Amino acid sequence: MRRILVVAHRTLGGEHLRQEVQRRLAEGDCSFHLLVPEYHPNDHAWTDGEVRRAAEAVLDEGLASFRELDPTGSTSFTGEVGDVNPVHAVDQLLLRGERYDEIILSTLPPGPSRWLKQDVPHKMAREYTIPITHVVAERVRTLHAP
Repeated sequence: MRRILVVAHRTLGGEHLRQEVQRRLAEGDCSFHLLVPEYHPNDHAWTDGEVRRAAEAVLDEGLASFRELDPTGSTSFTGEVGDVNPVHAVDQLLLRGERYDEIILSTLPPGPSRWLKQDVPHKMAREYTIPITHVVAERVRTLHAP
């Protein structure tokens, strides 16, 4: 069984990502683990508890959304909240001994994407030997506004 890590936050509810997950489901036996890095908003003061709860809400809604793609319930969808830095968040999973056959990284489009400004797709490609699929949202849509 292939294990696929999905790394997303503000784009987790996007159709582009749902389509990518549907493609993997059509390819056969696989499981998914969603990693939602915390998001630190720029437009207001925030607390650690606030950003954690917001990320947990995004994760819960994302898990529910992806589970709808498998009406038989035969696919495992799990998830967790991670470090605000998506590369560090993935590092923490891998250091725990987690193994994945692929990483799907979902970002906002150029311009609004912090992760693209931080060069996250290229950093992950240099850091990991795991195949990485980078998908970009066509427009901003979030499940739960942080």
